[in-house]
Amino acid sequence: MQPKTHQNAPLGERITGALVGAAVGDALGGPVEGYSPEQILERHGGRVHGIVGPWHGDDWRTARPLAPYHKGDGHVTDDTLMTHALVRVYARVRDHLDAYAIADHLVPDLMTEPRWIPELESEALPLQRIFLAEKWLVTRIHYGHADPREAGTGNIVNCGAAMYMAPVGLVNAADPRAAYAEALDVAGAHQSSYGREAAGVLAAAVAAACTPGATPDSVVSAGLALAKDGTRAAIERVCEEAARHTDFESALRPLREAVTPYDTVGPDYRAPSLGARRPSRLHAIEELPVALGMLLVARGDYRHAVLGAVNYGRDCDSIATMAGALAGALGSPVPEDWAKTVAEASRLDLWEPAATLTAVTREIFDRDVARRRAHERAFASLGGPECSD
Repeated sequence: MQPKTHQNAPLGERITGALVGAAVGDALGGPVEGYSPEQILERHGGRVHGIVGPWHGDDWRTARPLAPYHKGDGHVTDDTLMTHALVRVYARVRDHLDAYAIADHLVPDLMTEPRWIPELESEALPLQRIFLAEKWLVTRIHYGHADPREAGTGNIVNCGAAMYMAPVGLVNAADPRAAYAEALDVAGAHQSSYGREAAGVLAAAVAAACTPGATPDSVVSAGLALAKDGTRAAIERVCEEAARHTDFESALRPLREAVTPYDTVGPDYRAPSLGARRPSRLHAIEELPVALGMLLVARGDYRHAVLGAVNYGRDCDSIATMAGALAGALGSPVPEDWAKTVAEASRLDLWEPAATLTAVTREIFDRDVARRRAHERAFASLGGPECSD
């Protein structure tokens, strides 16, 4: 398969592709989240190739009382709700973010601003939909008055921060190192250990995908250049395996086997092991390495990468969110019929956050240039080398 990317796509198209691509991947993965490839195959009479209905059909409200959400039919999940919330923070601050921006802006957004929640089919506070690991932000920062830079310590270690970190990569387009550093600061309010590390690496990978001429291989290389400990080892192992495949069907089981030594959740996603989601320097979240692996298997093609992530099962809405953001940032087009259906079903404008973030990203770049020029002048006055424009 040849990659279907537009390597010369301008900034606005890449940001749109990443954010719309992430939301569409999220919506496709939602209804099969938590199940195995074999269960998905049996339930749907084959692989999922587009938008499908709830796993439990019309019984979606009562089949899982802990999560009475309408997953399916094109509804986005909390991955997209959190991503759009982070875009709103950028729109308010209009500069780079840190953990204090999360405390000052994201936490109030989650707990005070009712918004349309597709899975609840009603307006509600985002706090009433997000998962326990995201509720931690409100508990620790608003009620516990924790230092935002350290508030993520003690939370379960999962992909909760990484799943919505694409905007950080986009704001730092073509600068993976800056994206990594900013995401680590932002994610410190939410996660620790390899959950925080994954947020940094995902942001770096998205920033790398925005670089003109980027390829799936260069995206993975940029992530590996920054990744630490178990996260790096997991990405290396999964991507080594992914390089052997050109079709997601043949890659489903091998990618799971490759990431298993680093995944703490265990074989039964709905019954995690006793060591699940605890801090470790040896382990990694499952979602990021698999998303990068599927990007390689698909050669950067959006449709193939996202369908691979969806049919992988387990936490596949987050895997597909990440794979969709990466493929979209590379310039691979999001299928228009999928995007239209998800936007209409979710009753959300998927393009407005992208337009907002594009404008803010340009403002931040101008600020960065002015700050850099001021530093150059100051350094030159100290006897450093003269810098020219």
